[in-house]
Amino acid sequence: MTNTFTRTYTALPEHIDELGHVNNTVWVQWIQDMATAHWDSAARPQDRAAFFWVVVRHEIDYRGNIALGESVTATTWIEGPAQGAKSLRRVEFADAAGKRLVSAATTWAMIDRATGRLARVRPEVLEGFL
Repeated sequence: MTNTFTRTYTALPEHIDELGHVNNTVWVQWIQDMATAHWDSAARPQDRAAFFWVVVRHEIDYRGNIALGESVTATTWIEGPAQGAKSLRRVEFADAAGKRLVSAATTWAMIDRATGRLARVRPEVLEGFL
């Protein structure tokens, strides 16, 4: 069973663009915030101390949006085992009715804090996420 992580975001004035809805750059920030919060909540302390992640690819589908004051529920999970230093994360945002508005597949690479170099993701690092 997949270990999901969920949180709610509400559109504030600083999130709104000239079209009257959440700007695409805000969705990207929320995607990154979800990944970081999930890592902080589920990773083992020794892994949080030894590694950090950088995004190497975002693939985002925008199917809808929200306006000022509206909220979305974001859900994220790791999809499958890592491939070398890379891991695939999914993030989905749904409105109050459950309609999926934004979905993302992001590829992250794990970096060793001590060396600053890519680190192969061992299965035990993602154990709490899968």
